[in-house]
Amino acid sequence: MLKLLWRYQLIGHAALGAALAVSSAAVAAEGNAALQPEAAQKAAEIELSDATKANLKEVKAAEVVPVAQQDTTTEAKAIEASQPIENAAPKLPVAVALSNEVRPETNATATSSVEQIAQNANNAEILREINLYSNENPAAGQSLQGASKFRDVRPTDWAFQALDDLIKRYDCLVGYPDGTFRGNRPLSRYEFAAGLNACLNQIERLIAEATTDFVTKEDLETLRRLMQEFEAELATLGTRVDNLEARTAFLEDHQFSTTTKLSGEVIFALTNNFGNDRGLNNTLSSIGEAAFGDRVRLTFNTSFTGKDRLVTRLAAGNLRSFTGGSLPFPTGGNPDTTGTYEGTQTFNLQPSENFDNNVKVDWLAYYFPFAGINTLGVNNSYVYVAATGGIWSDIAPTTNPYFEDYDGGNGALSTFASENPIYRVGGGAGAAISFGFSPLESVIGPSTVTLGYLAGEANNPGQSRGLFNGDYAALAQANFNLFDYFAVGLTYVHGYHGYGSPIYGAGSTGTFNDSSQFVSNSGVVGSYMANNPLFQADPGNALGGGGLGIGATVTNSYGAEVAFRPFSGISVSGFVTKTDATLINLGDADIWSWGGGVAFPDFGKQGSVLGFFGGIQPTLRGINSTSPLFSRDTFRMDTGWHVEGFYKYQVTDNISITPGVIWLTRPNQNNNSEPIVIGTLRTTFKF
Repeated sequence: MLKLLWRYQLIGHAALGAALAVSSAAVAAEGNAALQPEAAQKAAEIELSDATKANLKEVKAAEVVPVAQQDTTTEAKAIEASQPIENAAPKLPVAVALSNEVRPETNATATSSVEQIAQNANNAEILREINLYSNENPAAGQSLQGASKFRDVRPTDWAFQALDDLIKRYDCLVGYPDGTFRGNRPLSRYEFAAGLNACLNQIERLIAEATTDFVTKEDLETLRRLMQEFEAELATLGTRVDNLEARTAFLEDHQFSTTTKLSGEVIFALTNNFGNDRGLNNTLSSIGEAAFGDRVRLTFNTSFTGKDRLVTRLAAGNLRSFTGGSLPFPTGGNPDTTGTYEGTQTFNLQPSENFDNNVKVDWLAYYFPFAGINTLGVNNSYVYVAATGGIWSDIAPTTNPYFEDYDGGNGALSTFASENPIYRVGGGAGAAISFGFSPLESVIGPSTVTLGYLAGEANNPGQSRGLFNGDYAALAQANFNLFDYFAVGLTYVHGYHGYGSPIYGAGSTGTFNDSSQFVSNSGVVGSYMANNPLFQADPGNALGGGGLGIGATVTNSYGAEVAFRPFSGISVSGFVTKTDATLINLGDADIWSWGGGVAFPDFGKQGSVLGFFGGIQPTLRGINSTSPLFSRDTFRMDTGWHVEGFYKYQVTDNISITPGVIWLTRPNQNNNSEPIVIGTLRTTFKF
């Protein structure tokens, strides 16, 4: 293969046009603009006799294919192409290379030779073309087609006549296997030398087969002089191929895996609340002290066909969120269980409930394509199966560019600003299918129709648990992208939440300990009342909630998302969600949330992002209850704002630093609570 690569370099679009412009001195002179000055001058010196030109008309097709411009990373790019796994970038498959919505840690920039191998799918395509070309055997007489056989060469092109003469007279240009010539790329001296060498070898073969009067002495002197002029460049090409072969052999012997790529993300975060140090309503809670900690994710992306992807992610962390804040009326409990979830930041999401850096598999999923709706030859339809840790943003575009980083360390600080809270309704294990009907998916996201089902207790075979009888959520979404400037999404999620399971908990469920006592789990975003309206409708548990299957909540959530990019330097996005909650045996409740933001990508430096976001986190706005303990006189439905600003500064391709501030005006829907002002300095390392 590597020897073939060297042969593949014996090409050049404009190079061959200049080197072999033996039939037209005028065209050769015009082509000097595409050549290095020295190379163009040497090409213009070639003059062959009329007899030579006549005899060369009978030359057979030579295996010469043009290549792109060489640079100092040619060998590295070729090595990268030997990796069979495609670069997994985004969170979702893009043409089932797993989409712009793929979790970003799967698209980390490589910093080692092994990781570079996995990242350059474009070079893998080049090697594939080389293999295709090596098996080609152009039919006799193909040269009669002339330059018209190339799809990207037109009769109006300035070098058309030169190419046409070269092909018809000498049959010295074959082109790429896809039928293109690719003649608009710059030319290096190495390319010129490679193309010249290939055609000189062809001429030498013709001379050996011809009679003594086939070529004149002057012609031979001209050819010999050109070969001597480019002797150094040809020797350098041979050395490069030898070095490439040695490096490739070393990497093959020491590579981590031929099918798996390892990527990672490490977050160091310093965060503090600059509001009331004693917490809200003078309630002691985990809200007033500065905290410094970490969150680590290691992701193994495995591909078996080059188009599928098996994701295995290990995670650990130790950062708690600012949870404190009393409710606007007495309900019992303690601040850690009745506090707001509005202060949750993305690095607070880790699998360990003990916050002691315990390592756990927090995401295990498999993507594979299927023959879905195909537009313009692009197939971006795929199936998603999650064994654990599945969330809706794994499969459904969230339409919130630059704020959304899939709970990673390169987007917004808070979970609220990252995505519409409707995507936090449900999670766990299950499956989804995405029908893609647009090839456009660069920034805002692809146009898709998504259907999915996730269960929060799929691994529990107990009573009223399991894949279908426990907590679950079903999603349907239509997302439309118009030319990557405007996108809109319409989302519906139907959910079932057992006793104590937060509505916006991403699959978190209420559990019972060994003493059959209920243990509440926290939500991901929103106030405590919005996540647990059941406890507000029956604050004293008068109706006996807490048994298996008793006191559950059924929700129907309706959301809309929109994004607009008037030009590349600004992005505006927003969302709104309404949740209708049916409190079994207790009544019903209304929950609302909306927000919007503006982001300035590449602000100050390429890769950096300045963002501002504001809105209302999930808030309980209305409740009807049949419980005798429920009192409308003591229940208040205050509304608090979430305002956030951050600047992600991209230090290098692998390191970013993000200072930012989050302001919560009325935590936990309580006017008596002190505002929370959270300041954060986040440093993210990706590899």
